[in-house]
Amino acid sequence: MAFDGEQVLDAIRTRRVVRFWTAEPVAEHEVRRVVDAARWAPAAGNRRVHHFVAVRDPVTIRLIKAISPGISELPTGMIVIAIDHERVASAGGQFHHRSLMIDVGTAAQTMLLAAHALGLGAGPVTSFSRAGARALLGLPHSMSPELIVCLGHPVQNVVNQRVQPARRIRLRDLVSWERFDAQKPARPEGGTR
Repeated sequence: MAFDGEQVLDAIRTRRVVRFWTAEPVAEHEVRRVVDAARWAPAAGNRRVHHFVAVRDPVTIRLIKAISPGISELPTGMIVIAIDHERVASAGGQFHHRSLMIDVGTAAQTMLLAAHALGLGAGPVTSFSRAGARALLGLPHSMSPELIVCLGHPVQNVVNQRVQPARRIRLRDLVSWERFDAQKPARPEGGTR
């Protein structure tokens, strides 16, 4: 299988957080592909200390939305990323909260890119009641829900309105080369973006 790096870079450039979805359900096989991508995400020490809960049931989604101020519109699918603290302990407990959260982030970003590749819209949510989500999903106390990836078929006109090239930050505003110097441009003349 040939690897097209430009397609990957294009997917990274064109992926957007989606918060508005149609009522069309996300198919089980689509959710399965998105969550399957997460197992390939980088993880500290290559230890997999997360558990993913895939949700397609409309009633459960509505209940989770009710305890999640970060969810503005109703998605038709979601994947909750939880940290399994028993796995953390069995792996020697040598994880710091920071590395656990980085692993949550890499799993989420991998899922966001997978959803985009499948033509789905996706958006991460961290503003929700952890205790409420744990109860609604039947998670044991050893698991802490940390992030929700909302999924659905994007409302195209809303997505297009929110992507405004003038609001995109330039690379030169984010990067210093070799060392930080506030007085010099971040990239020599002739650099890109």
